[in-house]
Amino acid sequence: MPSASANYRTLLRTSGAAAFFLPAAVGRLGIAMTGIGIVWLVHARTGSYGAAGLVTGGFAVADAVAGPQIGRLVDRFGQTRVLPCALGAHAGAVALLLADAVPDLVAGVLVGATLPQLSALSAARWSALLSGERAAALPTAFALEALANGMSYLAGPALMSALGAAGHPGAGVLLAAALVVGGGLALAIQRRTVPPLTGHAERLHAGRALLRSAFLRQAALGLALGVFFGATQVSVAAYAVGRGTPDMAALLYIASNCTNLVGGWAYGAWRHGGSPRRRQAAATACLMLASLPLTFIDAPLAVGATLASTGLAVPVLLILSSVLTESSVPRAVLTQAFTWGNSASAAGTAGAAAIAGRVVDTGGAHGGFGVAAGAAVVMTLLTLGGLRASTPDEPKRTATAAAPVERTAPPPPPARRDSSTNRGSP
Repeated sequence: MPSASANYRTLLRTSGAAAFFLPAAVGRLGIAMTGIGIVWLVHARTGSYGAAGLVTGGFAVADAVAGPQIGRLVDRFGQTRVLPCALGAHAGAVALLLADAVPDLVAGVLVGATLPQLSALSAARWSALLSGERAAALPTAFALEALANGMSYLAGPALMSALGAAGHPGAGVLLAAALVVGGGLALAIQRRTVPPLTGHAERLHAGRALLRSAFLRQAALGLALGVFFGATQVSVAAYAVGRGTPDMAALLYIASNCTNLVGGWAYGAWRHGGSPRRRQAAATACLMLASLPLTFIDAPLAVGATLASTGLAVPVLLILSSVLTESSVPRAVLTQAFTWGNSASAAGTAGAAAIAGRVVDTGGAHGGFGVAAGAAVVMTLLTLGGLRASTPDEPKRTATAAAPVERTAPPPPPARRDSSTNRGSP
């Protein structure tokens, strides 16, 4: 375990790494507070959870739709030009929401549409920084990203809920916006680690990679994982309420989230040998096997232990999805590819909440857990299909990614046989 922390410290000592990772982590804390902040604020104004849910839904849909479009602009014009504009628009949208200057639904949509995808921007910088001989450290970098996201979504909603319960939901929304804008601007000024831009013709050609099976499979996996998240959240709440112990839901969420962090931290410190596709298939199979008992077990300790075991597999899937997304598309569209993955997961979560809610109404919490288990089965089938599919695009990823870094460099050496990453491997 001490060596695990040492690996992360070594990674952050890479020139320029901490300077972009830490501001992005601060901004992500604000992003994790924004959605729940809208719930508290709108409910305080209207007294209706229905109205709060409608506005939050509009925020989530706008975020999922607009995120890839912002990513496309970033790939074309660069982070240092696009990010300040997006942050300014986001600050203006939050101001409209706080001032109650426009209908809450309109303001919520504007807040979501302007929310920058800082996790995608940070992941793109890791890909550019750890290219060539340092590419073996990418899984550890993406594990660090997953840890930052996990910590944000543990601390952010708790902080926002504390402010909302104290009667200051507006202050919480303002704090969230300050963290997003402050962290985003600090990220934007880090020019040394900005991914290099490519020409129009190269971007046009690279965009076709977003329609190839290697990337679409990862996007579909993100959608299914979002369904798993959404169905699990609803089912845990229904299980706790159905037993007459609603407070138990928080304990069950904590059990899953804590093992999620431990699993991501441990996987990032592990020496990553073998094929990422095989590891991804193994992780989805483990998630499927761990989630199936939730459809019939009823004892609280058993449910908590089972949820904790699913939490171990989830971060591994997220990390490997980032690794395989990074290798499946050229660098010219990498930011857009990462944001599509985030949007697919968000869409799956939103849709599953509605579907699982209906299933729970008729079949109880076990029926909702069945929706989550079904999503895990779909993920397993997707990853097994990836094992059978040929992957001719992956060797091209390294060549196209290296071109914009050093345009006058000599031809790259033959692909390494090192299997610690999936570059150049079948």
